[in-house]
Amino acid sequence: QVQLVESGGGLVQAGGSLRLSCAASGRTFSTYVMGWFRQAPGKEREFVSSISSSGGSTAYASSVKGRFTISRDNAKNTVYLQMNSLKPEDTAVYYCARRNQIGQYDAWGQGTQVTVSS
Repeated sequence: QVQLVESGGGLVQAGGSLRLSCAASGRTFSTYVMGWFRQAPGKEREFVSSISSSGGSTAYASSVKGRFTISRDNAKNTVYLQMNSLKPEDTAVYYCARRNQIGQYDAWGQGTQVTVSS
């Protein structure tokens, strides 16, 4: 079973930047679409971004488009989320996830906290 471990969260002022990383175990990382999700207190988990297996195609939620950039390094089994121009409403626990062949996100990391102060 794949293991996903996020890192890079923290406390940052509004307007600042953070880069999240998600390291995956196993030898099939490069065959999967990977995604980032977030969950703010009292809210449902929401989609943030995804990237194709090769890295050639990406998708973003409208709330982060133009501010966040997803990327991956298949040689390092790692997916990244560069977050710029952070806003207090970006405060949440951020999770990375693997999407399986039928389009379901079936493996999740433990999450990393991002807190943006105003």
